[in-house]
Amino acid sequence: MNNQDDIIVGIDEAGRGPVIGPLVICAYALPRKDLDQLRKHRVKDSKTLSKKRRFELYAVLVSIATDFQTKHLSAAEIDELRKNYTLNVIEQKMMLKLAKKIKPTPSEIYIDAADVNEKRFGKVFETEFPKAKIVSKHKADILFPIVSAASIIAKKQRDDEIAKLSEKIGENIGSGYPADPITKKFLNNYYRKHKKFPPYVRESWDTAKKIKKELSETKKLSDYF
Repeated sequence: MNNQDDIIVGIDEAGRGPVIGPLVICAYALPRKDLDQLRKHRVKDSKTLSKKRRFELYAVLVSIATDFQTKHLSAAEIDELRKNYTLNVIEQKMMLKLAKKIKPTPSEIYIDAADVNEKRFGKVFETEFPKAKIVSKHKADILFPIVSAASIIAKKQRDDEIAKLSEKIGENIGSGYPADPITKKFLNNYYRKHKKFPPYVRESWDTAKKIKKELSETKKLSDYF
């Protein structure tokens, strides 16, 4: 394999913070010689792109990729894993798992570090890929187009999952982020009505715990009057 055929991989996630829906992680691979395609299509951090633009770029990125791997971690899986691991460690383990699935073996891996300590986050990749150049950085999705590509694929797949959920429920559940008033209203109404959360809600999140506590206390108080 000559230098131009070296496989370059970018890894990022979408949906780390939301209280609703999956965490989606993507490892995206291109040969070095095709990296200019990302610049040509003006690939950049998914958060700065409109939904329509992400949709367009998703199709392009899928068609030109050497390989890409994604993992959807459900709300229930996240809650279960968080009993023993921090979210940073969960992300690190999942990202590493996806990187190992990429064929051929990458010669460079760029990671959007979830840890405050970038080096510590990239350490396990250095151990598992001793011959590869490992770059673990905060804001890697802004700094490196290959990570932006992974970010776009992860974000588009998560958006699709949230749209499917809204359709299935027959109600707008918002973005799934705790600060979203539509999401908050949905969670409050659902818990008030069913006395529990649906399986796609991350119950280990403070938002869910707070709603549970407040509505449970309200009910207990009303029992006396």
